[in-house]
Amino acid sequence: MSSEVAARRDAKKLVRSPSGLRMVPEHRAFGSPFGLEEPQWVPDKECPRCMQCDTKFDFLTRKHHCRRCGKCFCDKCCSQKVALRRMCFVDPVRQCAECALVSHREAEFYDKQLKLLLSGATFLVTFGNSEKPDTMVCRLSSNQRYLLLDGDSRHEVEVTRIAAVQMLTEGFPPGGGNARATGMTLQYTAPGAEGVTQLKLTAGEDANGSRRQATAWLVAMHKAAKLLYESRDQ
Repeated sequence: MSSEVAARRDAKKLVRSPSGLRMVPEHRAFGSPFGLEEPQWVPDKECPRCMQCDTKFDFLTRKHHCRRCGKCFCDKCCSQKVALRRMCFVDPVRQCAECALVSHREAEFYDKQLKLLLSGATFLVTFGNSEKPDTMVCRLSSNQRYLLLDGDSRHEVEVTRIAAVQMLTEGFPPGGGNARATGMTLQYTAPGAEGVTQLKLTAGEDANGSRRQATAWLVAMHKAAKLLYESRDQ
């Protein structure tokens, strides 16, 4: 893909919706696979009372719509303004208490884990039934649409084609806790191929912190997969 074509695909525009300003892709087809569409607001005539505390709306008790779920609430139940990056809002937007909690949890992904995925990590990569793994750097593309694998050869896996992700772990740390991530298998459908292709990522031996970086990358990718499946269910 030429840099000019890539730039056109990554181009964004500022749009105004009833919920606020959004910075969205110029071409909708090239939006982040982790994104969510804005919800339809519950019509005012269908919500005479707060959908959380059942307070009746009147001249003094005004109604507000949560920008994430679209439901109707009083000011007390929908007073928080929280960043909602999955819908590309420029500024924090009003959300109900339940949605605000979800958005706060997702903020960690965008502030920390997404940066790890973009910077990449080194793995031993096994394609399909191959017996010999290749040492490759795996990272997420800047538009979040592809997993890029670079080594002696180069491969791209379209994120939306990933059907299943399974974390590979070993042992338990002293004193209890979670098992350590050592790798990951991804099943995806390749364009023009029949059936499902499997890709295995294995963290190599620690060298200058590369094992630690790879483990963190695997955890971030597992979180990304959960968001991806949530997006599909919307």
